[in-house]
Amino acid sequence: MNKSIPWSFAPYRPLMFDSGDIYVCRIAPGKNSVHFEWLGIGEPYRVTFGPRGGEMTVTENVTETEFTVTDLPTDTDYAFSVEGMQSGKKSRVRLARTGAVEGTVIHYLHPDDDAYSFSGKALCSPSFVRHPDGYLLASMDLYGPAAPQNLTLIFRSDDDGATWHYVTDLFPCYWGKLFVHKGDVYMLANSTEYGDLLIGKSTDGGKTFPAPTVLMRGSSSPKMAGVHRNPQPVLYYKGRIWNTLEWGAWACGYHAPMVMSADENADLLDLASWTITEPVPYDPTWEGVAEGPSSGNIEGALAIAPDGKLMNIMRYDTRKTTPSYGLVLAYEVNTDDPSIPLRYSHAIHLEGNLSKFMIKQDPKTGLYYTLLTRITDPAAINDRRLLSLMRSADLENWELVKDILDRRDADPKDVGFQYVDFEIEGDDILFHCRTAVNKARNFHDANYSTFHYIRNFRDL
Repeated sequence: MNKSIPWSFAPYRPLMFDSGDIYVCRIAPGKNSVHFEWLGIGEPYRVTFGPRGGEMTVTENVTETEFTVTDLPTDTDYAFSVEGMQSGKKSRVRLARTGAVEGTVIHYLHPDDDAYSFSGKALCSPSFVRHPDGYLLASMDLYGPAAPQNLTLIFRSDDDGATWHYVTDLFPCYWGKLFVHKGDVYMLANSTEYGDLLIGKSTDGGKTFPAPTVLMRGSSSPKMAGVHRNPQPVLYYKGRIWNTLEWGAWACGYHAPMVMSADENADLLDLASWTITEPVPYDPTWEGVAEGPSSGNIEGALAIAPDGKLMNIMRYDTRKTTPSYGLVLAYEVNTDDPSIPLRYSHAIHLEGNLSKFMIKQDPKTGLYYTLLTRITDPAAINDRRLLSLMRSADLENWELVKDILDRRDADPKDVGFQYVDFEIEGDDILFHCRTAVNKARNFHDANYSTFHYIRNFRDL
């Protein structure tokens, strides 16, 4: 018997779940095309494709493990499947919808496609990293209201994001962030929503991950307080590696911020290497906070301030407060004693406080940049149709650089650009976006994971 159950599966197949014998591992629809890929079984294939509910076309003797249909009408639903011509093994019937989409599609999931329903039915938690060997790895998890939410998919690009291919599944894995440490690929994640805090390492470039280490136990229930986190980058400072997390749950009415850290030369898979601070509950009497009920802060972004302090700048729940948007809260991290809880510092005006954002310092200019879902209308604080690049010289005063993705002409219930993970590389910004367009279930439950470039961002 195996002495250890791995973390990675290619693919993960739940017992008693109709996964199909052939795994369609990537779908990438375009405005007038549908591209899909599958894991090979070593024989020619029969591909069946056609309008959803309409007449299907069959193509036989397909020898590759990918297929593209072009010259299709836009804004149309299609169904397709793959079958081995010798074995008769079949895939599930999968769905795709044509339509224009910004960026390059890493992966797509039609809102009516049940292929991952054992975890969820929407693509969430975008993360990516550049491997030292030059290729890109991108991950996303499968979200769904009242769903288990425990599967993460990893894809790879060998041409700087122009094309992508499937690598593996991680199970259980949710809210994960890929990062590279001393040449190896790590994943820092939860087991599920409010579940255990996990860390795992791949020594073969992300192809396989042995069983992860449990760093902290959660509740694994959205109705009870547990570990909450988001795909924020790790930050190296004063000889330690830092990241953020929270304890709480929406159902409990609070999230309390924490930070975790380890010596950068320690074994990151050893629980003893990590220090996790006690959670700090939100206090409505703090100076500068909004007036009214709030569940506090989640999804903190770490940044080193100009005065050398390590700050955790956090998304802030202002949906029932005055003002209803435009404030984030900053906490100071005690870098001299990593066990000391965060200390609330002050509020900052930033028009993107109601969804996850990330902050990066430009190594060339020293300016701070963020890509966030910007709010512009107090009557539409849940609007996620506008993704904007902003910058600051001091982490306090933020200015708009440029609106990057703008679909404010669309219905706000249907479109969302959110939860961006980004990196500064040379003169460009690369980012991975959770994208809801072209008849997603709603603006929150994204049907696309997309990859983008902002060229020559300092000239904007």
